Amino acid sequence: MTYIIENANILQDRMITKTSLLIANGKISSLKPVYKRYRFIRMNAAPYIMTPTPTLLLKEFPLHLSFQETKAYFIEEFILKGCTTFITLANVQQEQALSKEIKRIKTRLLNSPIDYIIGVRIPVRLLTPSFLRSCKREKVPAIFVEIKQVDELYKLPWGWIREAMFPFNSPLVPLFINDDEREKNQMKSEWRKVLVKEKIPSINDELAENEPIPYSALTKIGIYPKKSSLHQGSGLSYNFYLKSREIRNIEEVELFHYHRHMLVITVHKGEVLRANDYLDFRPGYGEHVKINTPSFYTS
Repeated sequence: MTYIIENANILQDRMITKTSLLIANGKISSLKPVYKRYRFIRMNAAPYIMTPTPTLLLKEFPLHLSFQETKAYFIEEFILKGCTTFITLANVQQEQALSKEIKRIKTRLLNSPIDYIIGVRIPVRLLTPSFLRSCKREKVPAIFVEIKQVDELYKLPWGWIREAMFPFNSPLVPLFINDDEREKNQMKSEWRKVLVKEKIPSINDELAENEPIPYSALTKIGIYPKKSSLHQGSGLSYNFYLKSREIRNIEEVELFHYHRHMLVITVHKGEVLRANDYLDFRPGYGEHVKINTPSFYTS
């Protein structure tokens, strides 16, 4: 089915752009200020603020829940928040367990109603050329590394690590495991210095759970522009918030946190998941999103 979403107020980078979208087969075929000569069905989006659906980080998905508990979890933690994609982590303690842990998560998420990405979480001792080559074979898009002491960063063979990561280049994401704020700040500072100096694909800061992942991190992981994006050729996943004076010069993350009561419609891959009080839970409609080229859109 082909139709037009006209007068859409798309929020991006604190600015609202008014445009119209030509939709064909559940994807955005093109975007223009206006489509005058087309005779397709039109949907007027003027009363709403339109945003891409965010991608959230959930470090450990509760795989032990029953079906009804899992359903309630998806609804409360994702769908009612307008989220249609999330990244979760396989906790890997031994290199030989990598494939098994990823497969275990994929199996338990077969009934997911929304899309998901699987990264890995490892202790710093597993950051070896051999393990990184295994990650390349499994196409792991992000490697979350637990850092407990700053000295751990100086003991790693960074040259071999950089060589082993190429050309897939999954970014390393820090997890600073230390309650001492002073030491934690030192670890953050040294993480940035060392990885920039060694030219290692990485994300500078920890990623917060249960809030939209910043576009800079989504881009490095390779999720954006595949997900959380509204552009020509992308899938049709978006949120509609009721337009009001309080939603003008605002960032998407602020909209997510403080204006959820204004969220009225969530569409995932062209299908309505939520419209006001209506909610459509579709087990298995989500899919494992495979990232072919992390860090492709970064210099």
